[in-house]
Amino acid sequence: MTVLEDRIEMAEHSGELTLDSLFESLERTTPEGYKVEIVEGAIFMSPQRDTHWEIIADIYEQLRTKYPRKRVKSDVRVDYPGHLNGFASDVTLVAEGAEKNDKGLWSCEDVEFVAEVISKGTAPNDYGPKRTAYAVAEVPVYLIADPYQGKCHLYTQPKDGEYVVELSVAFGGDVDMTTTLVDLTLKTEEFPRD
Repeated sequence: MTVLEDRIEMAEHSGELTLDSLFESLERTTPEGYKVEIVEGAIFMSPQRDTHWEIIADIYEQLRTKYPRKRVKSDVRVDYPGHLNGFASDVTLVAEGAEKNDKGLWSCEDVEFVAEVISKGTAPNDYGPKRTAYAVAEVPVYLIADPYQGKCHLYTQPKDGEYVVELSVAFGGDVDMTTTLVDLTLKTEEFPRD
């Protein structure tokens, strides 16, 4: 059992509000086509937008040229360090050989890459508490695709809860991740802008 799973299990036994109880309640009430995340205990629901989906699909398809389908996830819940952080990242790459825990969830310790596509209502989460949670969890590569700025922001080398290296690339350019664990060049010429 990981430290994170241990803390979540302790909270369940103490009667505190847990991610599992929150998600269980939300699954019964969330309309079809909405994505639900819990960031620092706050619930965020957002509908899928066309621009958002086009970028997610492009990133997913490019990752699939190198990685098997079973390692590339989209909108799948992973719990991260911090208070009630259950994220359904736009694109997640899990490590070779990673397995779900006894609750049927992937462990944040097995996440090698995360991509988030910015939505107006949740942009502060992606640039703020989610970036921090990914760094604390030591996710090696975190990519933000921002259709409002027309840029990708690549964060690498997590250390002490922050990413040491940041690279910004305008849409149309290539995001070189060949020196990272992902070992791929992401083409962005087809990423739409909002």
